Amino acid sequence: MTHHEISAQALQLVAAVAAAPLFAGWIAMCRAWLQNRRAPGLLLPYRGIRKLFHKDAVIAETASPLFRLAPYVVFGAMVLAAAIVPSLSTRLPFASAADAIALVGLLATARVFMSLAAMDVGTAFGSLGARREMMVGFLAEPALLMVVFVASLISATTALPAITEELATQHLGLYPSLAFTAVAFTMVLLAENARIPIDNPATHLELTMIHEAMILEYSARHLALIEWAASLKLFVYACIGFSLFAPWGVATESGGPLSLLTSIPVLVAKLALAGAGLALIETVSAKLRVFRAPEFLASAFMFAVLGLLVHLLLGA
Repeated sequence: MTHHEISAQALQLVAAVAAAPLFAGWIAMCRAWLQNRRAPGLLLPYRGIRKLFHKDAVIAETASPLFRLAPYVVFGAMVLAAAIVPSLSTRLPFASAADAIALVGLLATARVFMSLAAMDVGTAFGSLGARREMMVGFLAEPALLMVVFVASLISATTALPAITEELATQHLGLYPSLAFTAVAFTMVLLAENARIPIDNPATHLELTMIHEAMILEYSARHLALIEWAASLKLFVYACIGFSLFAPWGVATESGGPLSLLTSIPVLVAKLALAGAGLALIETVSAKLRVFRAPEFLASAFMFAVLGLLVHLLLGA
């Protein structure tokens, strides 16, 4: 483990934790512009998190220690995921501890703790949101794993930095299999991050909530950690997409020390385009009814399977 690798790991981790709320604010701003509304401030998520950290927590009498522990576990899982995904560099010491399949399991661990905490207090809306969240996760994880399998077959490894290294250093080519899996991954990203058309992050109608229904009982620092973890999860998913489908600009093993610095503006440009794209998708889409969510995620799985079949049959 060299000094350069430690510096790259630290810089990527700090950048992810610090920039995740900014990415969420950028999506909200683009969405407001596309809807002809006055856009909220770009730094509004930071102000909201800061305000929550200065409040006193109110916890239900029926809450167990799990309810208090869950926000820290969820936030820690998202920070660890951000350390594994190569957003700035592929030379990451932490990434050797887990491959892409373990990363999916790490994201699932955060979901399980969040759902258990939502049911812990015993409110109707918390249990309803937890059941819906587990249904979405049960359907989204196979599609996400299938996307990972296609990328791992192309690069002959399941380590995400190695996949990124392989795709970034090879000659530019057209991969129909990656095109199919990119569509599947985009659909999974929308579902896993409670975005339209599966869920509306700005809704206040309890009967249609999924993610928001699970956090109704949280306040103060616990709610701040959950909101921060939610934006960090969106950032991590975006960086997973960049690693698999747009790995260019990431500092690789063959790059020099300056490649790490040049990867920062490249990542900023990718996040700006991805945020605008997500805002456009949410603007032109209507929220689906809850019972239509399985059809949406089944379509994502089928796109991923098509990508796998195209690669196995055509080698493309």
